[in-house]
Amino acid sequence: MLDSALITLPWIAMVATLIAAWLVASQSKRKRSLGFWCFILSNALWVLWGWHDGAYALIGLQIGLFFLNLRAVRKNEPVSAKIGVSKQ
Repeated sequence: MLDSALITLPWIAMVATLIAAWLVASQSKRKRSLGFWCFILSNALWVLWGWHDGAYALIGLQIGLFFLNLRAVRKNEPVSAKIGVSKQ
């Protein structure tokens, strides 16, 4: 059971990455934000698979991309949400 899950893991991670890239290209802030969170999910999935497969360079890449995606989530927030001022 675990072996079959590990076989499908890179495929699931790939689909999550493609969906994330599609969403990040949106003009909607909400869709972009969802895309960055999908990227974060795909980072976690790639790390799991990389750990199982001993692909340590892949793990390092995904950790770096994880932090870049966290930064993007933060930067995608409206300025008013960051400083606590409502839009008028």
